[in-house]
Amino acid sequence: MKTLLHDFIQVRAAVYQAPVPMTHVIYGYPTIKESLAWMETLLAQGVDILEIQFPFSDPVADGPTIANACYQALINKPDLSQCLKDIEPLQQAYPNSKILFMSYLNPIYRFGIQAFIDAASKAGISGTIIPDLPIEQADDYKKNCQQYSVTPIWLVTPATPNIRIKKIVEQASDMLYCVSRSGVTGQKEEQKERQKENALLSHSLKPNQTVLAEYIHGIQSYISDTNPMSLAVGFGIRTPEQVQALNGVADVAIVGSALLEAYNDGGIEAGTELVTSLFPYLN
Repeated sequence: MKTLLHDFIQVRAAVYQAPVPMTHVIYGYPTIKESLAWMETLLAQGVDILEIQFPFSDPVADGPTIANACYQALINKPDLSQCLKDIEPLQQAYPNSKILFMSYLNPIYRFGIQAFIDAASKAGISGTIIPDLPIEQADDYKKNCQQYSVTPIWLVTPATPNIRIKKIVEQASDMLYCVSRSGVTGQKEEQKERQKENALLSHSLKPNQTVLAEYIHGIQSYISDTNPMSLAVGFGIRTPEQVQALNGVADVAIVGSALLEAYNDGGIEAGTELVTSLFPYLN
């Protein structure tokens, strides 16, 4: 399957000569109204890719910061159908940005996979991320994504065996989400000391660029010229130096937990200041 997401990323990366910014927001946190205002602020700031997470009670890929926000968002009783309806006017108002949708399989399965992909496509969503859906069990999901021209975005991690990376790459299109280290999102240095041997991006001023480059180049080695795709790197990005380290290595830099922490500390103003510091080349 081929959509326009890969081409969009490559054009923006060429303009910036730097990784394309991708930010993450949880629908319904701290309230539905406030989350929509935060999304619109980021789009108005010029963020190229906005990942919107629909909250779920067991966010297995998320660390404490995002998980706690998801739990608080669920108090507001978010509705998946309404979430998709709320996204549509955002995409219409900011057609020069792409919106991705992330959630876990349970709420999507209850909604109906075909109905969800159909509604996501109508809302203008370019791609969907379901971290707990194994690619081996995703035939209907992939078929519906192809039918409605929505990119299914798969995750690879430093712990993913090469044979599985090859399999994922062969079945993927447009974009891969490359987890920069083992573990969950949002872990601070003291929490992940025991995972140091797997860490590709630390929270220090300078990431381990050699190890990171080797990891990304290993993934790139499985990508064919007939099925090109962009590589997005996330989990642990929180400094300008880390974004700069991705230049020439990855196509997209994803900031999630750090952005949520900034928002928690100082609201929209602090969040936009962080985006500006990480991506000073945004228009």
